[in-house]
Amino acid sequence: MADLDNRRPLKSRSSAWAGRLSARLGRAGVWPNGISALSVGFASLGGALFMLSGSAEGWGRAVALVLAVACIQLRLLCNLLDGMVAVEQGLATPTGPVWNELPDRFADLFFLVGTGYGAQAAGFQVAGALGWICAALAILTAYVRELGRGLGQPADFGGPMAKPQRMFALTITGLAAALEPLWGWNGQILLIGLGAIAAGTLITVWRRTLRLGQALRQASKE
Repeated sequence: MADLDNRRPLKSRSSAWAGRLSARLGRAGVWPNGISALSVGFASLGGALFMLSGSAEGWGRAVALVLAVACIQLRLLCNLLDGMVAVEQGLATPTGPVWNELPDRFADLFFLVGTGYGAQAAGFQVAGALGWICAALAILTAYVRELGRGLGQPADFGGPMAKPQRMFALTITGLAAALEPLWGWNGQILLIGLGAIAAGTLITVWRRTLRLGQALRQASKE
């Protein structure tokens, strides 16, 4: 069964190319849960590339970062298509809601921790811990959203650093870091990017928690 109440609003879902691609996958009988699993594969590869970039040199490091960014985009494509194949193409399964949520948590973990260790390998010891902090905060955003749903409230996908914004920030970070050899840096941009993601995600957790508290207080008065 598709969990439509917990479906993130995405403009790309209404695009013609996404509709055509999901229709082709649906006609081919592609399992939407398999697409979700594939997203974890891209995330694990991308996280490994971010991590390995810290020990690479010169333009080899740039190639690793660009490939890591490509994995981010492929992961997001899988996130888009699994839901579209399940819902629009009528291939939803009873375990679909689990496959919709759990792979995202693993993906956050792999990408953010991998980036942290990549910056750590480049010489910034604090970056490994910062990557774990980013991952924990990312998982907390989903926890607060699901806590609210468990308490009878609608899903809160608000930012400023929800999943799409986190992945956009990490994409920009990776691309900018790939250009670091031009000015002699090595890992600084990964560290700065993680710091921005951590701060934005912390604000996101705080704002979602505040909104949940306000909604519960309002509901108690009705």
